[in-house]
Amino acid sequence: MPTYSIGQAARLLRVSPETVRRWADAGRLPMGRDGAGNRVIDGVGLARLAEERAAEDARDAAVGPATSVRNAFTGIVTALVADDVVARVVVQAGPHQVVSLVTREAVDELDLAVGVTVVARVKSTSVHVDRS
Repeated sequence: MPTYSIGQAARLLRVSPETVRRWADAGRLPMGRDGAGNRVIDGVGLARLAEERAAEDARDAAVGPATSVRNAFTGIVTALVADDVVARVVVQAGPHQVVSLVTREAVDELDLAVGVTVVARVKSTSVHVDRS
């Protein structure tokens, strides 16, 4: 059975190592010790928790607008360059940087600016940006 260090589990779950420790101490995440006495996370338990968290995220996302696009990244606009017709919107969503080319009209309608929270939705090779 595969095991993971606290740091590896934290990176996979996109939380802090301290959060992983708290979850393990609370029994939400199975943790044991390796041969050297280091704390390790059970891979099966980690997979189960990752699925639970994804389901929670999906339920939370269901509150938002209905869409057929499944790959959504909530982030913050870090750069925006626009001319009369087109705009380049850069979104930082956790470790992911998503760049979208949209119309200037869309930027104006969504009132996009650096510092605004958005949801970037990726479908095929297109990136759609929704104001959240």
